[in-house]
Amino acid sequence: MHNQKDQDRCFECDFLYIGDGFDDTVKTFDPKTGKFLGTFVAPNSGNLHGPRGLIFNHEGNLLVSNQKVGQPENGDVLKFNGQTGAFLGELVRSAEPGAPLAPRGIVLSKHNVLFVADVGDFFDNVDVPGEVRKYNGTTGAFLGNLNHSCFSPFHPRGLVFGPDGLLYVSVIDFSDPNNKGWVLRFDLESGGFDVFIVSNNKNNLHRPEGLVFGPDGNLYVTSFKNLDDPNDTDRILIFDGDTGKFLDKIDLYAPGKPRAFAQALLFGPDGKLFVPITGPFDNATGAPTGEFTGSVRHYNVHTKKFKEIVPPYKKGGPLGVPWYLTFGKTNPKTLAYRHYRDDDTCESSDESAS
Repeated sequence: MHNQKDQDRCFECDFLYIGDGFDDTVKTFDPKTGKFLGTFVAPNSGNLHGPRGLIFNHEGNLLVSNQKVGQPENGDVLKFNGQTGAFLGELVRSAEPGAPLAPRGIVLSKHNVLFVADVGDFFDNVDVPGEVRKYNGTTGAFLGNLNHSCFSPFHPRGLVFGPDGLLYVSVIDFSDPNNKGWVLRFDLESGGFDVFIVSNNKNNLHRPEGLVFGPDGNLYVTSFKNLDDPNDTDRILIFDGDTGKFLDKIDLYAPGKPRAFAQALLFGPDGKLFVPITGPFDNATGAPTGEFTGSVRHYNVHTKKFKEIVPPYKKGGPLGVPWYLTFGKTNPKTLAYRHYRDDDTCESSDESAS
């Protein structure tokens, strides 16, 4: 087991943390080699059932959004010791008013406001709208929801603060067979929002979740295949970070080849893109079924080539169904990699009111 203090002393060293929805753990890896370093958060610790968003808070402890898959109560956000992985308690309590029904992505502002994408639900043709919820990052107290009036259906999945200080949120339509999607951006100072990216025949944005700005300033978004098109693939979509214009895509496999899809992505210390392959997996049991499920890819976004640094589950890899990821030095607001501990790149004073 690694020690976070060692990481602080040796800033060239860092660890990659990945939530595994198959056994409800958080596992650690060497980001350079992909070597498995051990289980950081033990199975079901703190009643963890469905680890999703992962970030380290300003005190160096790990926050995990817990979707509580298959459980009767709302989701919550759990806190774990950043050095040992020991459970420290619920930060956002599932039994409290304002608790998220199904939390996914999370970010933490410089002013210690925790933003949680609560995807909501769609069951028996009944739409339960989602919310972007705000909490005190220290106490977990509910601070309200972002205004998304006049935009429906609203089912947010991932979120990230951009270089402009705006909050970008991936949203899907559960009622659409292909889960068409959007990326909205919220101005926390004015309280307004607009549609930054909309699904169309050119970008084929379907079921977006993970989104992150790259070192090049572009926005990278995970997207599922169009189920009506046998030649379509799951992919990473690339958009101009200023205009939202569709620029390019990175297919996760060639048409006709075994499927591989991703729900999250993150740039690492070398400027390359880390992509865990979440599925396919069995929806009933949660077990990995895909040839590449459980692997972690390390992409050069310019050449679109990747190195598989963690092997898939079917080849003996330690991850079953990997979801979100973080590095010890990931900025909890922008999700950018921080090469210096005090690097608050892209921080803005606008969100101080949030």
